[in-house]
Amino acid sequence: MERTFAIIKPDAFAAGNAGKIIARIYEEGFKIVGMKKLFLSRKEAEGFYYVHRERPFFGELTEFMSRGPCIVMVLEAADAINRWRKVMGATNPEEAEAGTLRKEFGTFIGENATHGSDAPETAAFEISYFFSGLELL
Repeated sequence: MERTFAIIKPDAFAAGNAGKIIARIYEEGFKIVGMKKLFLSRKEAEGFYYVHRERPFFGELTEFMSRGPCIVMVLEAADAINRWRKVMGATNPEEAEAGTLRKEFGTFIGENATHGSDAPETAAFEISYFFSGLELL
């Protein structure tokens, strides 16, 4: 079994789609081993997305992620990282395949409903950013 990190971003939360996304997580065979509802500060968002700090979209991204509540989760399944990325779809909802979360719930590339780790090392950092080992059941 592998673990990955996932976020239901503020846009999807505000639109009332968190429950639909969580239901889809279960339908796809993932186990949720950790989950929290958070309202990130700008500083917390900047710390989480530090790898993008030199990118031109960093300010817009961290402002977006700190504008409202989100749900952070640790998902577990065989090949969880790749499977979750497939369920999410392409970063740009306009390019995402039909049936993916970003196609269904994303608005545009900057507000694309969900986040997921892209590699085991990234998942390890992202999980530990929000969860202690005692919180993962």
